[in-house]
Amino acid sequence: MNTPLENLTDMAVFARVVDAGSFSQAARQLGLTPSAVSRQVARLEAALHVRLLERSTRKLRLTQAGSAAYARCQTLVAVAREVMALTDTQSATPSGLVRISIPEAFAYQVIHPLMPAFLARYPEVDVQLIITDRTVDVYQEAIDLAIRITETPPPGLAGRPLIQIRHLVCASPRYLGERGTPMHPRDLAEHSCLYLGEDERDRHWRFQKDGAEATVRVSGRYVANQSKVRLGGALQHLGIASLPESTARAALGSGELMSLLDDWSHVTAYAGRAWVLYPPNRYLSAKLRVWIDFVVAGLAS
Repeated sequence: MNTPLENLTDMAVFARVVDAGSFSQAARQLGLTPSAVSRQVARLEAALHVRLLERSTRKLRLTQAGSAAYARCQTLVAVAREVMALTDTQSATPSGLVRISIPEAFAYQVIHPLMPAFLARYPEVDVQLIITDRTVDVYQEAIDLAIRITETPPPGLAGRPLIQIRHLVCASPRYLGERGTPMHPRDLAEHSCLYLGEDERDRHWRFQKDGAEATVRVSGRYVANQSKVRLGGALQHLGIASLPESTARAALGSGELMSLLDDWSHVTAYAGRAWVLYPPNRYLSAKLRVWIDFVVAGLAS
């Protein structure tokens, strides 16, 4: 009778097949033949007395038992990687590649300015910023850390808080001179506004003050789902823009833009605390720890 230890390799191969989507692709990644990969998966199925994969000429499909086994085999592979990373944690010199998923505006305005100094301090650590506004699965995708902006970090992830992210409504002095300055959120309904525009909710700007809440449906002739474009539109006097504070900071400092309704908090899905997140069972290697510590210290200063 097989012991669990005898099937460890088969479990890892099975997880790779599911990740790759086919026996042939997994074989290429592992440096094996497709028939050898198929035999290892079949051997695991025989040991478990269940079918893990429904095979066809076009694709593979996990059975119910296969889904349960895959989740556990993934954990097994992740733990193996952590064990192999222990040499890095014991090294006096952090080294290797750090891969971070990060929202676009936060990457450009907040994290990127810190990276030249980080790379200079840690010459053996490389950094890859994976810039995307979609929610990346830190368990399924090839990343080490994920930065997300939220007041409530998702359950099942560990992390450290970074900084509070505010959203502002801003316009140029020229626009305000021509159209007037809104004194209450409801006044925005009479203005041309530059908003995100990815769905109908983006037209409903929310504000809070002293326990009160106001929501106004805005409209405008120029809509863009990129904050730097909305910034450019505001600088060209096209209307009142909803912007992350980090995006608007330079223009506010120069006087090219003015912040409006400052006694209200502008509530958006992109405002809140920025967190650096990772799976709680992921052993943080030296390269990850120094990156996190450097960013936390840089933002605090």
